Amino acid sequence: MKYENIVEGKFINRPNRFIAYVEVADRMETVHVKNTGRCRELLLPGNTVGIQRSDNEARKTKYDLISVYKKGSGWVNIDSQAPNKVVGEWLEKQEYDYVKPEYVYGNSRIDFYMEKGAKKYLMEVKGCTLEIDGAGYFPDAPTERGTKHLRELIKAVSEGYNCYIAFVIPMEGVKMVYPNAAMDKEFAEVFYEAQAAGVKVLNLACRVEKDELEVL
Repeated sequence: MKYENIVEGKFINRPNRFIAYVEVADRMETVHVKNTGRCRELLLPGNTVGIQRSDNEARKTKYDLISVYKKGSGWVNIDSQAPNKVVGEWLEKQEYDYVKPEYVYGNSRIDFYMEKGAKKYLMEVKGCTLEIDGAGYFPDAPTERGTKHLRELIKAVSEGYNCYIAFVIPMEGVKMVYPNAAMDKEFAEVFYEAQAAGVKVLNLACRVEKDELEVL
Protein backbone atom coordinates (compact mmCIF):
# COMPACT_ATOMS: atom_id res chain seq x y z
CA MET A 1 0.00 0.00 0.00
CA LYS A 2 1.18 3.50 -0.76
CA TYR A 3 0.18 6.81 0.79
CA GLU A 4 -0.20 10.07 -1.09
CA ASN A 5 0.61 13.58 0.15
CA ILE A 6 3.21 12.54 2.73
CA VAL A 7 5.56 15.13 4.19
CA GLU A 8 8.18 14.91 6.93
CA GLY A 9 8.00 16.72 10.23
CA LYS A 10 9.59 16.73 13.68
CA PHE A 11 7.61 15.17 16.53
CA ILE A 12 7.16 17.50 19.51
CA ASN A 13 4.77 15.80 21.91
CA ARG A 14 1.48 13.90 22.28
CA PRO A 15 -0.92 15.45 24.78
CA ASN A 16 -3.43 12.58 24.43
CA ARG A 17 -4.06 9.37 22.47
CA PHE A 18 -5.61 11.11 19.51
CA ILE A 19 -3.44 14.11 18.66
CA ALA A 20 0.20 15.13 18.53
CA TYR A 21 2.11 18.31 17.86
CA VAL A 22 4.50 18.16 14.93
CA GLU A 23 6.78 20.85 13.54
CA VAL A 24 6.39 21.11 9.77
CA ALA A 25 8.39 23.70 7.79
CA ASP A 26 8.97 25.82 10.93
CA ARG A 27 5.29 25.74 11.82
CA MET A 28 3.57 23.83 14.62
CA GLU A 29 0.76 21.56 13.41
CA THR A 30 -1.80 19.60 15.41
CA VAL A 31 -2.03 16.17 13.76
CA HIS A 32 -4.30 13.16 14.22
CA VAL A 33 -2.51 10.05 15.54
CA LYS A 34 -3.81 6.95 13.73
CA ASN A 35 -2.85 4.65 16.59
CA THR A 36 -4.33 4.59 20.10
CA GLY A 37 -1.47 2.45 21.41
CA ARG A 38 1.20 4.02 23.58
CA CYS A 39 4.10 4.02 21.06
CA ARG A 40 6.25 5.54 23.79
CA GLU A 41 9.51 4.20 22.41
CA LEU A 42 8.71 5.70 18.98
CA LEU A 43 7.03 9.05 19.61
CA LEU A 44 10.02 10.77 21.15
CA PRO A 45 10.63 14.52 20.93
CA GLY A 46 12.77 15.33 17.90
CA ASN A 47 12.06 12.12 15.98
CA THR A 48 11.28 12.50 12.30
CA VAL A 49 7.72 11.51 11.39
CA GLY A 50 5.79 11.02 8.17
CA ILE A 51 2.43 12.78 8.12
CA GLN A 52 -0.28 12.65 5.46
CA ARG A 53 -2.17 15.76 4.44
CA SER A 54 -5.93 15.23 4.28
CA ASP A 55 -8.02 16.27 1.28
CA ASN A 56 -10.89 17.14 3.63
CA GLU A 57 -10.65 20.89 4.21
CA ALA A 58 -13.39 20.72 6.87
CA ARG A 59 -11.26 18.61 9.23
CA LYS A 60 -9.97 20.15 12.45
CA THR A 61 -6.57 18.55 11.83
CA LYS A 62 -4.98 18.77 8.38
CA TYR A 63 -2.63 15.83 8.86
CA ASP A 64 -2.54 12.19 10.00
CA LEU A 65 0.58 10.77 11.63
CA ILE A 66 1.52 7.67 9.63
CA SER A 67 5.13 6.72 10.32
CA VAL A 68 8.09 7.37 12.61
CA TYR A 69 11.79 7.12 11.90
CA LYS A 70 13.41 5.11 14.69
CA LYS A 71 17.15 5.50 15.05
CA GLY A 72 18.91 2.23 14.28
CA SER A 73 15.80 0.64 12.79
CA GLY A 74 14.46 2.91 10.06
CA TRP A 75 10.84 3.76 9.33
CA VAL A 76 8.06 2.26 11.45
CA ASN A 77 4.46 2.46 10.24
CA ILE A 78 2.09 3.20 13.14
CA ASP A 79 -1.16 3.56 11.16
CA SER A 80 -3.48 1.10 12.95
CA GLN A 81 -5.54 0.67 9.77
CA ALA A 82 -2.53 -0.37 7.69
CA PRO A 83 -2.08 -4.00 8.89
CA ASN A 84 -5.49 -5.10 7.61
CA LYS A 85 -4.96 -3.32 4.31
CA VAL A 86 -1.58 -4.90 3.61
CA VAL A 87 -2.79 -8.34 4.70
CA GLY A 88 -5.74 -7.95 2.32
CA GLU A 89 -3.27 -7.25 -0.50
CA TRP A 90 -1.11 -10.18 0.58
CA LEU A 91 -4.04 -12.62 0.76
CA GLU A 92 -4.93 -11.81 -2.85
CA LYS A 93 -1.64 -13.46 -3.83
CA GLN A 94 -2.09 -16.58 -1.68
CA GLU A 95 -4.38 -18.55 -4.03
CA TYR A 96 -7.45 -18.66 -1.82
CA ASP A 97 -10.70 -19.28 -3.66
CA TYR A 98 -12.56 -16.72 -1.60
CA VAL A 99 -11.57 -13.96 0.82
CA LYS A 100 -13.99 -11.92 2.90
CA PRO A 101 -12.88 -9.18 5.31
CA GLU A 102 -14.76 -8.30 8.51
CA TYR A 103 -16.37 -11.72 8.92
CA VAL A 104 -18.92 -12.11 11.70
CA TYR A 105 -18.16 -15.14 13.85
CA GLY A 106 -19.72 -15.65 17.27
CA ASN A 107 -19.80 -12.29 19.03
CA SER A 108 -16.90 -10.84 17.07
CA ARG A 109 -15.86 -9.53 13.71
CA ILE A 110 -12.83 -11.55 12.66
CA ASP A 111 -10.57 -9.70 10.23
CA PHE A 112 -10.63 -12.26 7.40
CA TYR A 113 -12.51 -15.39 6.37
CA MET A 114 -11.03 -17.46 3.54
CA GLU A 115 -11.85 -20.60 1.62
CA LYS A 116 -9.61 -22.94 -0.34
CA GLY A 117 -11.45 -25.94 -1.69
CA ALA A 118 -13.46 -27.43 1.17
CA LYS A 119 -11.25 -25.84 3.83
CA LYS A 120 -12.40 -22.78 5.76
CA TYR A 121 -10.06 -20.31 7.42
CA LEU A 122 -10.29 -17.46 9.93
CA MET A 123 -7.52 -14.91 10.43
CA GLU A 124 -7.20 -12.20 13.02
CA VAL A 125 -4.63 -9.49 12.25
CA LYS A 126 -2.57 -7.53 14.77
CA GLY A 127 -0.01 -4.82 14.08
CA CYS A 128 3.15 -4.91 16.20
CA THR A 129 5.10 -1.65 16.65
CA LEU A 130 6.90 -2.47 19.91
CA GLU A 131 10.46 -3.72 19.45
CA ILE A 132 12.76 -4.76 22.30
CA ASP A 133 16.25 -6.10 21.58
CA GLY A 134 15.37 -7.08 18.03
CA ALA A 135 12.10 -8.88 18.82
CA GLY A 136 8.53 -7.68 18.51
CA TYR A 137 6.06 -7.68 21.38
CA PHE A 138 2.26 -7.33 21.32
CA PRO A 139 0.37 -5.54 22.76
CA ASP A 140 1.92 -2.26 23.87
CA ALA A 141 -1.27 -1.46 25.82
CA PRO A 142 -3.86 -3.78 27.44
CA THR A 143 -6.26 -5.27 24.86
CA GLU A 144 -9.48 -6.92 25.99
CA ARG A 145 -10.57 -7.03 22.34
CA GLY A 146 -7.45 -8.97 21.31
CA THR A 147 -8.01 -11.53 24.06
CA LYS A 148 -11.66 -11.91 23.05
CA HIS A 149 -10.67 -12.60 19.45
CA LEU A 150 -8.20 -15.28 20.51
CA ARG A 151 -10.95 -17.04 22.46
CA GLU A 152 -13.18 -16.91 19.38
CA LEU A 153 -10.40 -18.53 17.32
CA ILE A 154 -10.00 -21.29 19.92
CA LYS A 155 -13.71 -22.03 19.58
CA ALA A 156 -13.51 -21.92 15.78
CA VAL A 157 -10.69 -24.49 15.72
CA SER A 158 -12.92 -26.88 17.66
CA GLU A 159 -15.55 -26.41 14.95
CA GLY A 160 -13.19 -27.35 12.13
CA TYR A 161 -11.86 -23.97 10.99
CA ASN A 162 -8.19 -23.43 10.20
CA CYS A 163 -7.32 -20.39 12.32
CA TYR A 164 -4.48 -17.89 12.32
CA ILE A 165 -3.37 -14.92 14.29
CA ALA A 166 -1.21 -12.84 11.96
CA PHE A 167 1.21 -10.31 13.38
CA VAL A 168 2.06 -7.62 10.84
CA ILE A 169 5.51 -6.24 11.65
CA PRO A 170 5.61 -2.74 10.11
CA MET A 171 9.32 -2.22 10.80
CA GLU A 172 12.33 -3.83 9.19
CA GLY A 173 14.75 -6.12 11.01
CA VAL A 174 12.17 -7.78 13.26
CA LYS A 175 11.12 -11.33 12.38
CA MET A 176 9.28 -12.65 15.43
CA VAL A 177 6.53 -11.33 17.70
CA TYR A 178 5.93 -12.54 21.25
CA PRO A 179 3.04 -11.86 23.63
CA ASN A 180 3.83 -8.97 25.96
CA ALA A 181 2.97 -10.57 29.28
CA ALA A 182 4.38 -7.62 31.21
CA MET A 183 1.74 -5.38 29.63
CA ASP A 184 -1.21 -7.79 29.36
CA LYS A 185 -0.86 -11.05 31.27
CA GLU A 186 -4.31 -12.33 30.24
CA PHE A 187 -3.62 -11.84 26.53
CA ALA A 188 -0.33 -13.76 26.89
CA GLU A 189 -2.01 -16.63 28.71
CA VAL A 190 -4.81 -16.92 26.14
CA PHE A 191 -2.26 -16.62 23.30
CA TYR A 192 -0.49 -19.76 24.50
CA GLU A 193 -3.84 -21.49 25.05
CA ALA A 194 -4.72 -20.67 21.45
CA GLN A 195 -1.44 -22.10 20.16
CA ALA A 196 -2.03 -25.29 22.14
CA ALA A 197 -5.54 -25.51 20.71
CA GLY A 198 -4.23 -25.33 17.13
CA VAL A 199 -4.37 -21.63 16.26
CA LYS A 200 -1.35 -20.97 14.03
CA VAL A 201 0.82 -17.87 14.40
CA LEU A 202 2.05 -15.95 11.36
CA ASN A 203 4.83 -13.37 11.64
CA LEU A 204 4.53 -11.15 8.56
CA ALA A 205 7.69 -9.14 7.99
CA CYS A 206 7.31 -6.01 5.88
CA ARG A 207 9.12 -3.61 3.61
CA VAL A 208 8.62 -0.19 5.13
CA GLU A 209 9.08 3.34 3.82
CA LYS A 210 7.66 6.54 5.24
CA ASP A 211 4.90 6.38 2.59
CA GLU A 212 4.73 2.64 1.80
CA LEU A 213 4.07 -0.69 3.50
CA GLU A 214 4.19 -4.15 1.95
CA VAL A 215 4.18 -7.68 3.39
CA LEU A 216 7.24 -9.55 2.13
